Amino acid sequence: MSTFLAEYYLWIKSAHLVAVIGWMAGMMYLPRLFVYHHKSEKGGEAERYFVQMERRLLKGIINPAMTAVWVLGILMLIANPALLSGTWLHIKLMLVVAISAIHGFYAASRRKFEAGERPRSERFWRIINEAPFVLLILIVILVIVKPI
Repeated sequence: MSTFLAEYYLWIKSAHLVAVIGWMAGMMYLPRLFVYHHKSEKGGEAERYFVQMERRLLKGIINPAMTAVWVLGILMLIANPALLSGTWLHIKLMLVVAISAIHGFYAASRRKFEAGERPRSERFWRIINEAPFVLLILIVILVIVKPI
C-alpha cells in the first residue's frame, strides 16, 4: 500500500461512496426529466425550464460526481493495489465503465433536447431510467459479497 494514501484509505473510500450516491441519484433523475421534457410543448416555458434543469443537473451534480467516483476509485487502487487481484473488482470496473457510457449517452441526449429535438420516446426513457440502478445493484453485490 502507498503509505501516504493508506493512512487516508477509509476517508477516500467514504468520499468515493458519497460520490457514487450523488452520481446515481442524478443518473436516475435525468431520464425522468427527459420523460417530462418529451411531454412539454416545443418552444414553451416548460421546455425552457426542463432544458435548464437538465443542464444544471448534469453539469452541477452528475458530471462532478462521476469525476469524483473515478478519481477516488483510482486513489483507492493506488492505496491498496491488492484489490486488483479480485475478479469481482474487474467485473465491477466493467460495470462502472458501462454506467459511464450511459452517462455519455445521457449527456449527448441532453444536448439534443436542448437543441429542440425529442430523441427516443417517452417509453424508452422510462425503461433506460432503470439501467443505472440495475448496474448499481450488481456493483454493490460484487463489492459487499465478493462472490467471484
